[in-house]
Formats: sequence, C-alpha cells, structure tokens
Amino acid sequence: MAEIIKHMKCFIVAFVAMLLLACMPSFAQKSLKMVREGNKNYDKGDYKEAEINYRKAMAENATDYKAQFNLGDAMYKQKNYDEASRIFENIAKSDAGKDVISKAYHNLGNTLLQQKKYEESIEAYKNSLRVNPGDMDTKYNLEYAKKMLKQQQQQQQQQSQNQQNKDQNKDQNKDQNDKNKDQQNKDKQNKEQQNKDKEKQQQQQQQQGQISKEDAERMLNALMNQEKNTRDKLEKEKEKGTNSNFEKNW
Repeated sequence: MAEIIKHMKCFIVAFVAMLLLACMPSFAQKSLKMVREGNKNYDKGDYKEAEINYRKAMAENATDYKAQFNLGDAMYKQKNYDEASRIFENIAKSDAGKDVISKAYHNLGNTLLQQKKYEESIEAYKNSLRVNPGDMDTKYNLEYAKKMLKQQQQQQQQQSQNQQNKDQNKDQNKDQNDKNKDQQNKDKQNKEQQNKDKEKQQQQQQQQGQISKEDAERMLNALMNQEKNTRDKLEKEKEKGTNSNFEKNW
C-alpha cells in the first residue's frame, strides 16, 4: 500500500533567517523553531519525537497550519490513522488556503485508504480535486481507491454468498439428521413392537401346549371311567358266556 499511495504532502519548513525571526512575535518564533525541530525528527524517522515538537509548536501558535499539517503526517507515520484523519479533516474545513486544503484532503484520502474506508477516501480525493483539479497524484490515488472499493465489494458479495451456502447446507444437514432420527425412532418402535408380538405369540403357544390341572384331572377321570366301563362290560360278557355253556341236571 505504501508504495502505491503517492505523496503524503508534508510541509517541510525551510530554515528561516535569523533576521526574519527577529521581526516575528515571540510566540511565532517559538512555534517556528519547534516546527523546524519536528521536521528534523521527521526526516530521521523519529516520528514520535516529531509529534512532540509539532504539538509544542501548536501550543505556542494554535493557528500554525504547518505545525498541524506536519503533526497529521507524523501521526500517519505512526499508524495512528484515527488521529491523523481528525487532524487533516479539521485543516480541510479551515480557512488555511486552497493549497493547504487541497493537500489536507489528499492526505485525508490516504489515511482513510489505509483504514480500508474506500468510499470515504474516494470522497476525500474528489474534494481535493475540486480545490485543485490538476493534481495528478490525487487523480492516481482516486482511481486506485475506486479499484480497491470494487474488490472489497466483490469480496463482501462472495463472503455473503459463501455464508448463504453454509447456512443452506446447515439447514439441509439438520433436516436430513432430523429425518434420520425420525426413521431411527420408527425402526426402534417397530422392533420393540415386533419383540412384543413375538413374546406374546410365544406365550400363547406355551399356553396352548400346557394343560391346566383341572383339565388333567378331568381327562384322568374320563380315562378311569372309560377303563371301568370297559372292565364292567368284559365281566358281564364273561358271565354271560359261562351260563350258556352250563348243563343242568334233570
């Protein structure tokens, strides 16, 4: 990203002659001195120390837009994008002059771009171009922001589609699991009923194969009676046969 975004437009305050410093009010001299020290720190890459000196300059002269602007740059370098955005937005809405306002909008666009706030960065670049239509760096960054916005929207759309597919698959799996569970319950119930029917049938068969005590006694009595009748009949026939063969004496 750092290689693509062009030109954080940092004011580099040049060395001011001692004569000019002598003609300036005391607070302005101190502010300018702090800005100069901050720029040295900035050039060395010591952005935290540069921030401290820019804030000191602003404490001496709250209307020093150079100090404010460079503070925004120092915050950007420290990746404190929220603070940098606030600073550049305040400058852009001030009466600092067209050149400063244009650069403030440009850097605001860069800061928002780093936060992947592409729609907001696009609007910041457009505002910069409204003030300075010929700034080629801002035009380049604007097109880049548009490209990144398109990619972001495509990614969001794909993620949304993937989530929908995931939810749909989850619902389908839940339905299938419910169906499987219902079928398992039915199979279990059928098996239990079959076991009950089988057990009942076995009990009936056992009952059919068994003779109650009363039935056994009746059958025994019937057999005994039948045997007695048969024996009595045989005795009668035997007696009858004996009488027929007996000869009487006259």
